[in-house]
Amino acid sequence: MITDAWIQHPTLRMLADPMFESLRRWTKQPVPTQEIPVAATLAALDAAGVQRAFTSAWVGPLGAMISNDEVAGFVAQSGGRLIGVGSVDIRRPMQAMREVRRCVEQLGFKAIRVLPWLWELPPSDRRYYPVYAACCELGVPFCTQIGHTGPLMPSEPGRPIHLDPVALEFPELTIVGGHIGYPWTDEAIALATKHERLYIDTSAYTPARYPAALVEFMRGHGRRKVLWGSNYPMIAPQQAISGVDALGLDDEAKTLFLGGNAARVYRLDGGA
Repeated sequence: MITDAWIQHPTLRMLADPMFESLRRWTKQPVPTQEIPVAATLAALDAAGVQRAFTSAWVGPLGAMISNDEVAGFVAQSGGRLIGVGSVDIRRPMQAMREVRRCVEQLGFKAIRVLPWLWELPPSDRRYYPVYAACCELGVPFCTQIGHTGPLMPSEPGRPIHLDPVALEFPELTIVGGHIGYPWTDEAIALATKHERLYIDTSAYTPARYPAALVEFMRGHGRRKVLWGSNYPMIAPQQAISGVDALGLDDEAKTLFLGGNAARVYRLDGGA
């Protein structure tokens, strides 16, 4: 089963935010005038032959661009094809821990995501630590962005090496770093090799743009460490999956990349 590890079913307020002006220049997509229906996102998955996708909330210092309750609503409309990923305000540690528990225990979400560039704080900052502890207690992965930022925000908080102390201090925590880590992909590969529970997802990049070192990692000892993702609506799933066959992955590596790793990491289909 093909699983997209990173999408957003966007809200209008997210799509209209000025920080995404650079992405609008690249994609040449105008800001829509009405909310996008869940059916449109499911149609984009269908066009790529994708059966399911993780769709995330977006919470930052100025509030929620996509709230956890909105994500729960999108999931409810999807017929089981969208899987919820929550987000929290890391400035309020007790509230954040309670919200992580609500996301998992009441809303049925499978992971929590916080974006370092959105907060302008690396994931090694103390304000993330209550979220890590809650994720460990509940047995859900912590997802984040690694690499430079397309939006008009600082890139330094997304350096993969910032996850090294996190993985050392929280060895029980499963970490998924999205967006490949470019231009620090070698750091991401080194950390995924070093830490048993640290993974990479390829969202925001098409296969033709994967760094050669990452492809070699996927072909060999990193075949169980990389998850496929699109970053829809910034990149359509069909565009993000086109070219996978040219990567030279054997059948096992390709199956793991396109869904097997996600099923195991996120404990889908009864996986542990």
